[in-house]
Amino acid sequence: MNKEINLYKKLTPYLNCIDYTVSNESYEVMYNEEYDMLVTSPLPKDLHNYYKSENYISHTDGSKGLFEKLYQAVKKYTLQKKVNLLNSLKTSEKSILDIGAGTGDFLKACKNNGWLVSGVEPSENARNLATTKDISLYKDITEIKNQQFDVITLWHVLEHVPNLQEYIHVIKSSLKPNGVLIVAVPNHKSFDANYYKEYWAAYDVPRHVWHFSKNSIQKLFSEFQMGIVKILPMKFDSFYVSLLSEKYKTGKMNFIKAFFIGLKSNLAAKKENNYSSLIYLLKNS
Repeated sequence: MNKEINLYKKLTPYLNCIDYTVSNESYEVMYNEEYDMLVTSPLPKDLHNYYKSENYISHTDGSKGLFEKLYQAVKKYTLQKKVNLLNSLKTSEKSILDIGAGTGDFLKACKNNGWLVSGVEPSENARNLATTKDISLYKDITEIKNQQFDVITLWHVLEHVPNLQEYIHVIKSSLKPNGVLIVAVPNHKSFDANYYKEYWAAYDVPRHVWHFSKNSIQKLFSEFQMGIVKILPMKFDSFYVSLLSEKYKTGKMNFIKAFFIGLKSNLAAKKENNYSSLIYLLKNS
């Protein structure tokens, strides 16, 4: 994949962001004009260590404080929305691979709806929690041999993958001809991203290596003969991200201010579909 290096060429400074979750280190977020995307630079060599935090909520089933309770409540609602989206697809069979499966709740919901489920999750703690729900997960996608799936999903995963184009190549080879790839990622062109700037929680450096726009998703996947067939909003993300962003900016969980900014972001997004996070449905060809 000799194009990989192109993502790091002709970068111009955009923002300097701090890792508020683990290290308090600062990272440059650079702009790649060719792909209309942002790139975190430089990446730490021990990137896996930057996920080792109790604050990394997607790897836990925690529901202790008000914030975690809200997260789990929204997660339950959005799980059903995701399953409804899957069930609306016309597939030859009902086989699904979820990459970045976390603690397995999405795959459990898929399984309960008659899907043949497989999943990948690098976090050992998350995989162990998934096992308690009768969901067995692979550690890495390379462990899956000679299998192709009707649907592959990456819910807020693609932004974490360092070797991006190589990884897309592996995903494509694991997808059936005319299969559907579902990718959900933050959108750096959203109102809340522009409002919070370096405090925007969805930059989440250095764990988020890439920061996408609609243009960058279209250009990246067109290189692999995969086209966007639909773009859907993730309207809850603006509220969740704004709440975290308020904490990073002011040191406080300002629920009222975060709700206002989240709402404003969703209203502003209606014109050009630039929501805080977007779901892309891509068709393999």
